[in-house]
Amino acid sequence: MIKYYYKSLRTASIQEADDYKRGAWVYVEAPSEHEIELLAEKFKLDRGILQDALDTDEMPRLEKEDEVSYIFVRFAMMNEEKELVTMPLLFVFGKELLMTVSLVRLPPLAMFIQNKIEFATTQRAKLVLQILNLVSDHYDNYIATTSKQIKLIRAHLRRHAISNRDFVEFVTIEDELNEFLSALVPTNATLRRLMLGRYMPLFEEDQDIVEDLLLNNEQSIESCNSNLKSVANIREAYSSISANNLNRTIKVLTIATVMIAIPNLFFSMYGMNLPLPLQSHPWAFPALISFSLALLLGVALYGRRKKIF
Repeated sequence: MIKYYYKSLRTASIQEADDYKRGAWVYVEAPSEHEIELLAEKFKLDRGILQDALDTDEMPRLEKEDEVSYIFVRFAMMNEEKELVTMPLLFVFGKELLMTVSLVRLPPLAMFIQNKIEFATTQRAKLVLQILNLVSDHYDNYIATTSKQIKLIRAHLRRHAISNRDFVEFVTIEDELNEFLSALVPTNATLRRLMLGRYMPLFEEDQDIVEDLLLNNEQSIESCNSNLKSVANIREAYSSISANNLNRTIKVLTIATVMIAIPNLFFSMYGMNLPLPLQSHPWAFPALISFSLALLLGVALYGRRKKIF
């Protein structure tokens, strides 16, 4: 799908044009092979680089060929399975061209179409930075949601109510955070190169926006790392608590086994069909009970003294 959006500083709302005109934003979503060929021929672009934007594993990077800059980043989104994933986004920046190429609908697009942001497609560099800023905001929102999930599971740990389902969520959370990190770290390297001004002309105000983006991305990276550490700490704490509870359970069962085994030893002996000492005396049973209790008391005192019990 190829669409042409146009908005100048003088117009109140964005307009969709039938064909490209100077100052328009060329929005490309899930293009076919034919559309790739059309774009490459119409705007004199590198066909191979345009196809790279359709690779779900494409990483953020910068390239420049024939005065045209190709800026790859990744944006976060929720897929059909309600999982957080990142997808590639390509900015094509030329002397009179701004094009975005993505596999799926670009989340910030709605903000521009609904006129929720002051922008102009004729200010190409600023529009690129505004899109990047919204992409960064999406990362922040998703990371904040993930942080809340981790805190909720940590609250379960305090109540000793953590379940296997929580650990499954941990695996999902770690995958999402690692995917965010793999996108944000190279994006920061791309932004630093972008500040040099060789790939896209930047005014002083634009430089400030890039610096803010860098700072925000670094904070997002720190948040991801912090959340990953929290997940690891919760998992280790749960393992320690489980091991401690298991030890206590084993200790209780061992004590119970000893307490049952000692009297059972004598009762078993006197339960055999064999002549035994003192078995005919009337006080044999009370004496046996008393001796068993005294022996149990002695074992208990010894265990308490040695801090076994």
